Amino acid sequence: MNTLLWVVLPYACLTVFVAGHVWRWRYDQFGWTTHTSQLLENRLLRLSSPLFHLGAFGVIGGHAMGLLIPASLTGRLGVPEHVYHLVSVSAGTATGLMLVAGLVLLIARRFAAGRIRRVTTTMDKVLYAFLTAMVVLGMTATIGKNMLGGGYDYRETIAVWFRGIFWFQPHTELMTSAPLVYQLHALGGFLFLALWPFTRLVHVWSAPLAYLWRPYVVYRARRSPAPAPQPTPAAVRDGGPGSLVL
Repeated sequence: MNTLLWVVLPYACLTVFVAGHVWRWRYDQFGWTTHTSQLLENRLLRLSSPLFHLGAFGVIGGHAMGLLIPASLTGRLGVPEHVYHLVSVSAGTATGLMLVAGLVLLIARRFAAGRIRRVTTTMDKVLYAFLTAMVVLGMTATIGKNMLGGGYDYRETIAVWFRGIFWFQPHTELMTSAPLVYQLHALGGFLFLALWPFTRLVHVWSAPLAYLWRPYVVYRARRSPAPAPQPTPAAVRDGGPGSLVL
């Protein structure tokens, strides 16, 4: 069972993540979009979208630093463990609360506004359910375990197991001893990666970098003389100036 959860499942989810994006790009480029609903409702979106995206960037950056940077490296750089713990918990709590606030507003907006609710797909609902579960588990681990509880040094266990996946040396025993909330958060994270290619989240890979080197759009003024005014239908009918008289 441990091999299935901590070896087979992560590799299967990563395979679906990569293959799903390739399939989506080849066969569903017209669906490769945010499916924005800004034209249907913009008041709540102006508040919820920045909160959600800034919080998400902070949370992703915190996870990347905590999982990919070994504790030995920060130690050699002269960062004491208690300082790293204080900064990670404080920053994680702040960005997590931003993410929670933005996600709550986005969900409320989508299901409270009738026009937006009617364009909400089943995959959108699944995506919001996964995001909610991941945020709840993450905030429980950060606040409940590390801030209010006795704390847990995930960099000596979960981070080592995570890096071992990419070196094809996952140490399953490190995950079996981790607290349940961390285990659920890790499993949910990989399942979320498998879901990613089939949702609107694919738009994050479409950064408009081509704008940096695309040619300018040149607008030219008309220099030729203005055309002579044409007679109106009424003037032609009544024989006025410019009309043709037979």
